[in-house]
Amino acid sequence: MRKLAAVLAGLVALTGLTLMTAPAAQAAPCAGTYTIVVGGTGDNNSNHAYWSGNISQRVGYPAIPTGPTAREGVNELNRLIREQRKACPNQHVKAVGFSLGAAVVHTWVTENWSSIDDVNAVLIADPKRAAGPGAPGVAAHPAVAPVIGAPLAGADNFFGDIPVLTICTDDIICDANAQSGIPGYFPGNSHGNYNFNVDAYSNDARGQWFNGVYIP
Repeated sequence: MRKLAAVLAGLVALTGLTLMTAPAAQAAPCAGTYTIVVGGTGDNNSNHAYWSGNISQRVGYPAIPTGPTAREGVNELNRLIREQRKACPNQHVKAVGFSLGAAVVHTWVTENWSSIDDVNAVLIADPKRAAGPGAPGVAAHPAVAPVIGAPLAGADNFFGDIPVLTICTDDIICDANAQSGIPGYFPGNSHGNYNFNVDAYSNDARGQWFNGVYIP
Protein backbone atom coordinates (compact mmCIF):
# COMPACT_ATOMS: atom_id res chain seq x y z
CA MET A 1 0.00 0.00 0.00
CA ARG A 2 3.03 2.30 0.11
CA LYS A 3 2.90 2.15 -3.69
CA LEU A 4 -0.77 3.11 -3.56
CA ALA A 5 -0.03 6.11 -1.37
CA ALA A 6 2.70 7.12 -3.81
CA VAL A 7 0.28 6.81 -6.72
CA LEU A 8 -2.20 9.09 -4.97
CA ALA A 9 0.52 11.60 -4.19
CA GLY A 10 1.47 11.58 -7.85
CA LEU A 11 -2.10 12.23 -8.85
CA VAL A 12 -2.24 15.23 -6.54
CA ALA A 13 0.90 16.64 -8.12
CA LEU A 14 -0.27 15.95 -11.68
CA THR A 15 -3.82 17.22 -11.41
CA GLY A 16 -2.66 20.24 -9.48
CA LEU A 17 -0.94 21.38 -12.66
CA THR A 18 -4.12 21.25 -14.72
CA LEU A 19 -6.77 22.81 -12.46
CA MET A 20 -9.09 25.29 -14.11
CA THR A 21 -11.74 27.52 -12.61
CA ALA A 22 -15.19 26.00 -13.03
CA PRO A 23 -17.73 28.11 -14.91
CA ALA A 24 -20.67 29.57 -13.00
CA ALA A 25 -23.48 27.02 -12.74
CA GLN A 26 -26.81 27.82 -14.38
CA ALA A 27 -30.16 27.05 -12.78
CA ALA A 28 -31.80 23.81 -13.91
CA PRO A 29 -35.47 23.45 -14.85
CA CYS A 30 -37.98 22.17 -12.28
CA ALA A 31 -39.43 19.44 -14.52
CA GLY A 32 -38.41 15.84 -13.87
CA THR A 33 -35.60 14.71 -11.60
CA TYR A 34 -32.76 17.09 -10.75
CA THR A 35 -29.77 14.85 -11.44
CA ILE A 36 -26.49 16.35 -10.29
CA VAL A 37 -23.13 14.69 -10.95
CA VAL A 38 -19.70 15.00 -9.33
CA GLY A 39 -16.71 13.80 -11.31
CA GLY A 40 -13.58 12.04 -10.12
CA THR A 41 -9.95 13.13 -9.95
CA GLY A 42 -9.10 15.59 -12.71
CA ASP A 43 -12.73 16.04 -13.79
CA ASN A 44 -12.89 19.58 -12.46
CA ASN A 45 -16.17 20.48 -14.14
CA SER A 46 -17.76 17.02 -13.91
CA ASN A 47 -18.10 16.96 -17.69
CA HIS A 48 -15.84 14.03 -18.64
CA ALA A 49 -16.94 11.98 -21.64
CA TYR A 50 -17.80 8.98 -19.45
CA TRP A 51 -20.96 10.73 -18.17
CA SER A 52 -24.19 10.17 -20.10
CA GLY A 53 -27.96 10.40 -19.64
CA ASN A 54 -30.17 13.23 -18.47
CA ILE A 55 -27.86 15.34 -16.34
CA SER A 56 -29.31 18.53 -14.88
CA GLN A 57 -26.22 19.94 -13.17
CA ARG A 58 -22.47 19.32 -13.03
CA VAL A 59 -20.48 20.26 -9.95
CA GLY A 60 -17.35 22.31 -10.52
CA TYR A 61 -14.59 21.93 -7.93
CA PRO A 62 -10.80 21.43 -7.78
CA ALA A 63 -10.93 17.66 -8.29
CA ILE A 64 -7.72 16.52 -6.63
CA PRO A 65 -7.68 13.88 -3.86
CA THR A 66 -7.16 15.98 -0.74
CA GLY A 67 -9.41 16.76 2.20
CA PRO A 68 -9.62 20.52 1.58
CA THR A 69 -10.53 20.14 -2.09
CA ALA A 70 -13.10 17.46 -1.26
CA ARG A 71 -14.58 19.93 1.21
CA GLU A 72 -14.87 22.49 -1.59
CA GLY A 73 -16.74 19.91 -3.62
CA VAL A 74 -19.11 19.13 -0.74
CA ASN A 75 -19.81 22.81 -0.17
CA GLU A 76 -20.50 23.45 -3.85
CA LEU A 77 -22.73 20.37 -4.11
CA ASN A 78 -24.68 21.56 -1.09
CA ARG A 79 -25.04 25.09 -2.48
CA LEU A 80 -26.36 23.84 -5.81
CA ILE A 81 -28.81 21.37 -4.28
CA ARG A 82 -30.12 23.88 -1.75
CA GLU A 83 -30.59 26.58 -4.39
CA GLN A 84 -32.40 24.14 -6.67
CA ARG A 85 -34.60 22.94 -3.82
CA LYS A 86 -35.50 26.53 -2.97
CA ALA A 87 -36.48 27.19 -6.59
CA CYS A 88 -38.19 23.81 -7.09
CA PRO A 89 -39.39 22.54 -3.68
CA ASN A 90 -41.23 19.49 -5.06
CA GLN A 91 -38.46 18.20 -7.30
CA HIS A 92 -36.61 14.96 -6.53
CA VAL A 93 -32.81 15.22 -6.31
CA LYS A 94 -30.51 12.43 -7.47
CA ALA A 95 -26.81 12.96 -6.70
CA VAL A 96 -24.35 10.73 -8.56
CA GLY A 97 -20.62 10.70 -7.83
CA PHE A 98 -17.68 8.78 -9.27
CA SER A 99 -14.49 8.00 -7.35
CA LEU A 100 -13.41 11.25 -5.66
CA GLY A 101 -16.80 12.62 -6.64
CA ALA A 102 -18.45 9.67 -4.90
CA ALA A 103 -16.61 10.63 -1.73
CA VAL A 104 -17.95 14.17 -2.13
CA VAL A 105 -21.53 12.92 -2.50
CA HIS A 106 -20.99 10.43 0.36
CA THR A 107 -19.84 13.20 2.68
CA TRP A 108 -22.70 15.46 1.64
CA VAL A 109 -25.27 12.76 2.46
CA THR A 110 -23.66 12.04 5.84
CA GLU A 111 -23.71 15.72 6.76
CA ASN A 112 -27.12 16.65 5.35
CA TRP A 113 -29.44 13.66 5.52
CA SER A 114 -31.32 15.00 8.55
CA SER A 115 -32.14 18.35 6.93
CA ILE A 116 -33.35 17.33 3.46
CA ASP A 117 -35.74 14.80 1.93
CA ASP A 118 -36.84 13.54 -1.49
CA VAL A 119 -33.25 12.81 -2.47
CA ASN A 120 -31.15 9.75 -3.27
CA ALA A 121 -27.49 9.13 -4.03
CA VAL A 122 -25.46 6.81 -6.25
CA LEU A 123 -21.83 6.24 -5.27
CA ILE A 124 -19.68 4.72 -8.02
CA ALA A 125 -16.24 3.52 -6.85
CA ASP A 126 -16.50 5.35 -3.53
CA PRO A 127 -13.12 5.60 -1.75
CA LYS A 128 -15.02 6.06 1.53
CA ARG A 129 -16.99 2.80 1.12
CA ALA A 130 -17.28 0.85 4.37
CA ALA A 131 -15.99 -2.73 4.53
CA GLY A 132 -18.36 -5.63 3.96
CA PRO A 133 -18.11 -7.29 1.63
CA GLY A 134 -14.48 -6.78 0.79
CA ALA A 135 -12.13 -4.27 2.37
CA PRO A 136 -13.03 -0.62 2.94
CA GLY A 137 -12.20 1.97 0.33
CA VAL A 138 -8.70 3.32 -0.02
CA ALA A 139 -9.55 6.52 1.89
CA ALA A 140 -9.60 4.47 5.09
CA HIS A 141 -6.23 2.80 4.59
CA PRO A 142 -3.68 3.82 7.27
CA ALA A 143 -1.10 4.64 4.60
CA VAL A 144 -3.50 6.95 2.77
CA ALA A 145 -5.88 8.53 5.31
CA PRO A 146 -3.25 10.71 7.04
CA VAL A 147 -2.07 12.02 3.66
CA ILE A 148 -5.43 13.06 2.26
CA GLY A 149 -7.09 14.34 5.47
CA ALA A 150 -10.71 15.02 6.43
CA PRO A 151 -13.37 14.87 5.17
CA LEU A 152 -11.97 12.61 2.45
CA ALA A 153 -10.19 10.28 4.87
CA GLY A 154 -12.02 7.35 6.46
CA ALA A 155 -14.89 5.04 5.56
CA ASP A 156 -18.46 4.70 6.82
CA ASN A 157 -22.01 3.97 5.71
CA PHE A 158 -23.77 6.63 7.75
CA PHE A 159 -26.45 7.85 5.36
CA GLY A 160 -29.42 8.26 7.69
CA ASP A 161 -32.68 7.60 5.87
CA ILE A 162 -31.50 8.70 2.42
CA PRO A 163 -31.51 5.86 -0.16
CA VAL A 164 -27.92 5.25 -1.28
CA LEU A 165 -26.67 2.80 -3.91
CA THR A 166 -22.97 1.90 -3.78
CA ILE A 167 -21.23 0.23 -6.74
CA CYS A 168 -17.76 -1.34 -6.52
CA THR A 169 -16.29 -3.80 -9.02
CA ASP A 170 -12.77 -5.21 -8.50
CA ASP A 171 -11.47 -1.71 -7.82
CA ILE A 172 -8.86 -0.70 -5.22
CA ILE A 173 -10.44 2.73 -4.86
CA CYS A 174 -13.56 1.27 -3.22
CA ASP A 175 -12.07 -2.08 -2.08
CA ALA A 176 -8.44 -1.67 -1.04
CA ASN A 177 -7.83 -5.42 -1.39
CA ALA A 178 -9.30 -5.78 -4.89
CA GLN A 179 -7.58 -8.39 -7.04
CA SER A 180 -6.98 -5.92 -9.87
CA GLY A 181 -4.55 -4.05 -7.60
CA ILE A 182 -2.94 -0.78 -8.60
CA PRO A 183 -2.99 -1.59 -12.36
CA GLY A 184 -6.78 -1.75 -12.14
CA TYR A 185 -6.90 1.96 -11.35
CA PHE A 186 -5.50 3.10 -14.66
CA PRO A 187 -7.50 3.85 -17.85
CA GLY A 188 -9.03 0.88 -19.61
CA ASN A 189 -9.08 -1.27 -16.47
CA SER A 190 -11.42 -1.93 -13.54
CA HIS A 191 -11.72 1.63 -12.24
CA GLY A 192 -13.42 2.80 -15.42
CA ASN A 193 -15.58 -0.29 -15.89
CA TYR A 194 -18.88 1.13 -14.63
CA ASN A 195 -22.18 2.29 -16.05
CA PHE A 196 -22.03 6.09 -16.12
CA ASN A 197 -25.48 6.56 -17.64
CA VAL A 198 -27.26 8.34 -14.80
CA ASP A 199 -30.64 7.20 -16.13
CA ALA A 200 -29.71 3.60 -15.29
CA TYR A 201 -30.16 4.36 -11.59
CA SER A 202 -33.66 4.82 -10.19
CA ASN A 203 -34.73 7.54 -7.78
CA ASP A 204 -35.07 5.00 -4.97
CA ALA A 205 -31.97 2.88 -5.66
CA ARG A 206 -30.30 1.58 -2.52
CA GLY A 207 -28.01 -1.22 -1.29
CA GLN A 208 -24.83 -2.12 -3.12
CA TRP A 209 -23.50 -3.90 -6.14
CA PHE A 210 -20.20 -5.55 -5.20
CA ASN A 211 -18.24 -7.42 -7.88
CA GLY A 212 -21.43 -7.97 -9.87
CA VAL A 213 -23.53 -9.23 -6.94
CA TYR A 214 -26.40 -7.16 -5.58
CA ILE A 215 -26.66 -6.89 -1.79
CA PRO A 216 -29.80 -5.17 -0.44
